[in-house]
Amino acid sequence: MNTAATLVAQAGSSVTSLPSDRFAVEVDDPSAVVIDVREADERVASGSIAGAMHVPRGLLEFRADPTDPGHDPRLQPQARVLLYCADGTRSALASASLRTLGYTSVADLEGGLRAWDEACLPLVGRLSSPY
Repeated sequence: MNTAATLVAQAGSSVTSLPSDRFAVEVDDPSAVVIDVREADERVASGSIAGAMHVPRGLLEFRADPTDPGHDPRLQPQARVLLYCADGTRSALASASLRTLGYTSVADLEGGLRAWDEACLPLVGRLSSPY
């Protein structure tokens, strides 16, 4: 039987994870689609990266699938997609899932928003630091 940790490890070995400084450079590219896969309450508590769209992890595949009625047109398989969560686990799973859906240029934030915060990179809408 697999565990959640096993799934995350498998996903992490097949996706591109970028350290905070490199992720920050790519976030500044206006053609990149930045996705926060955390839950809404997490975004309220700790803020988010400026310009990131919110797509909770549980809805990502539906928003990303061009054939699904819930598809978000900002998500296209050929786009550069950058994902993050709190610590890098959900975004690793999300990256692997997007690759399965045919997305060809996907990366996630290594260490998640915790690493971003530790690198003193900017957040918007931040109430406090939970880290």
